[in-house]
Amino acid sequence: MAGNKKILVLLGPNLNMVGIREQDVYGLETAESIQQQIQKYAASLQFGCDIYQSNHEGSLIDKIHAARGVYDGAVINAGALTHYSYALRDAIASVKIPFVEVHMSNIYAREQFRHESVIAPVCAGQISGFGKNSYFLALSALKGLV
Repeated sequence: MAGNKKILVLLGPNLNMVGIREQDVYGLETAESIQQQIQKYAASLQFGCDIYQSNHEGSLIDKIHAARGVYDGAVINAGALTHYSYALRDAIASVKIPFVEVHMSNIYAREQFRHESVIAPVCAGQISGFGKNSYFLALSALKGLV
């Protein structure tokens, strides 16, 4: 059953700079290395997995719309868009597949503006604060949802 399931991992603005930016928050490991590990972990769960990163809100929305009927679930780290993009929130709500919101850092231990997620209410759940392991936890959570 799970072998046929396809998962989309969406990465928002500046997540291509992990390993370069704010190393005290995001660590030294590169975005490319983490993405390879996400692929490997997804395969271990018998998921097909595509990863898409964009620094553009509209591109992420287009990808979410295109996910309808193609993917069984999704993981999204929307970066700063998490905190103010009602357009992203509405796109997630429109496709009717389970999304798990992910953050590598503990957003509740950071600046006040990061404490609110406008996408959380339309996601199945939220995982934050476990570095790259947040992605693995989200994939494991999806295993029980799809």
